[in-house]
Amino acid sequence: MLSGFMNFLRACFRPRSDRYVHSSSDAGGRQDGLLWYKDIGQHFNGEFSMAVVQANNLLEDQSQLESGCLSSHECGPYGTFVGVYDGHGGPETSRYINDHLFQHLKRFTSEQQTMSVDVIRKAYQATEEGFLSLVTRQWPMNPQIAAVGSCCLVGVICGGTLYVANLGDSRAVLGRAVKATGEVLAIQLSAEHNACIESVRQELQSMHPDDSQIVVLKHNVWRVKGLIQISKSIGDVYLKKAEFNREPLYPKFRLREPFKKPILSADPSITVHQLQPHDQFVIFASDGLWEHLSNQEAVDIVQNHSRSGIARRLVKTALQEAAKKREMRYSDLKKIDRGVRRHFHDDITVIVVFLNSNLVSKASSVKGPNLSVRGGGVTLPPRTLAPCSFRKRCKPYSLMYTVTLDWKLILAFCICVGTPKKRTRKEYKVQVLHCAKVVRLGEAGRGYYITSPGWSGTS
Repeated sequence: MLSGFMNFLRACFRPRSDRYVHSSSDAGGRQDGLLWYKDIGQHFNGEFSMAVVQANNLLEDQSQLESGCLSSHECGPYGTFVGVYDGHGGPETSRYINDHLFQHLKRFTSEQQTMSVDVIRKAYQATEEGFLSLVTRQWPMNPQIAAVGSCCLVGVICGGTLYVANLGDSRAVLGRAVKATGEVLAIQLSAEHNACIESVRQELQSMHPDDSQIVVLKHNVWRVKGLIQISKSIGDVYLKKAEFNREPLYPKFRLREPFKKPILSADPSITVHQLQPHDQFVIFASDGLWEHLSNQEAVDIVQNHSRSGIARRLVKTALQEAAKKREMRYSDLKKIDRGVRRHFHDDITVIVVFLNSNLVSKASSVKGPNLSVRGGGVTLPPRTLAPCSFRKRCKPYSLMYTVTLDWKLILAFCICVGTPKKRTRKEYKVQVLHCAKVVRLGEAGRGYYITSPGWSGTS
């Protein structure tokens, strides 16, 4: 019986080299476990650095950098496009945006023969409408796609102008040099749409004056209708179209009362910034980074270190902060596999775009080489179990923890627990005693954190 159980565990916790196939559309990117990175590259207006670390079982963050022609015609305009798409509920929406948004932008740029706020807004609208059509087609077979959505942060540098468009809570931060002091100040360029911001709650309340539950404080977190933190997104069709707020969508996503107008919006906030010689760089990142670093902290890191690998350095610093908050070592955090890793931090995407004033000042009609880079992740080869895939057969909420059976043997268990009426998320630190070496998921020299709803156990 013990040997059978050990074989079961080995199937779930095989070494990464056996289980993962690294994937990326860019041959220049590299993979190190759950971290994908491109340390340095050249875009139309300077240099750039990219990094992505995966926490979810399926990577929900998608990202891209496109440089060169920004229209469907080779006559231009030319510039740089940056996109960070932080998905939630699954990867479908962020993947869809990654495949379609830039193509829509190129089409509308060709029609108007210039880059503009209107072009970007139309590209967002076309992407939203396209995903709605996809949901409509897939609804009979896959109704849960109606509850999948994504934040959408875009930056476009064209003709000395930086356009920043945003839905959700990803963020673009400019690093601007101050000659008098030698400092580099952090200036946030993107507007955020998260219910934790009072102005966002006020906007929702003004748009839905008859709904006292439009924003709800749940477990000390403000959520729209008690379900979602962001107020703007691509997707999340179940909160935009009443016909998708019904069976067979899971009850936990459905609203009890019908709604007459969309609760969430896909209309982006767009800012226009004329780039100046003292504008040094822009950090585009999903909220996974900003949960652990302030704007100024991130800008200081970029300013004080080499450009090559700077996005990877930002990701590492965020992971170190995440480990510190859980009173564990960074080296132990790195050993935790995707899926379980989500209890410690989110997927994190960082793109640092450096601005060369000589290149930025070039006319948008000046032709440059095309470059396309997409952030990578890890995917499973066919017929391979995902980490802890057996949890999906159990009730929705599970508990992962580590215990010491003797001086040498450490086993990882998955105990399925029932779904309580009131979910109370609790964390428990389980000491791993007599463990000198850390080699696998769940084994941590200083202990391992676990998350469970309503579990009353002790460690």
